[in-house]
Amino acid sequence: MNFFSEAQVLKIHSSLIAKTGGIDGIREFNLLDSSLKSVFQTFDGRELYPEILDKAVQLCYSIIKNHPFLDGNKRIGIHLSLVFLKINGIDLHYTQEELIDFGFGIASGKINNPDAKHRGYNAQCFALYMRSGTDAAGSMQ
Repeated sequence: MNFFSEAQVLKIHSSLIAKTGGIDGIREFNLLDSSLKSVFQTFDGRELYPEILDKAVQLCYSIIKNHPFLDGNKRIGIHLSLVFLKINGIDLHYTQEELIDFGFGIASGKINNPDAKHRGYNAQCFALYMRSGTDAAGSMQ
């Protein structure tokens, strides 16, 4: 499985901010580190997010909720999750509006934490939401 280094994430964030506007820079390095490592959490010797889609959802959620950057946390969280899926052979189809709704859904708490109890459900909703254009995220409360 392919994943990002912290240096790659910082470079991607800078590039994204340069293209879309906002303030470049990190607010808290340990929050970025925590977000990246959360994807590989284990409990009792088992991965909490074993599937690629589960990991993508956790990455997106953790970046948005931890807010490690000065600006663009929703943008970078969604962007990183989609790039992560792509470099691991998964292409999702979505509209710009769906991406915005998904990011705001996480930030507002409308989309809950993809913890071990909900990971399969949240990953499925993430995929369905991005593929179908329906408001699957609204059912995740």
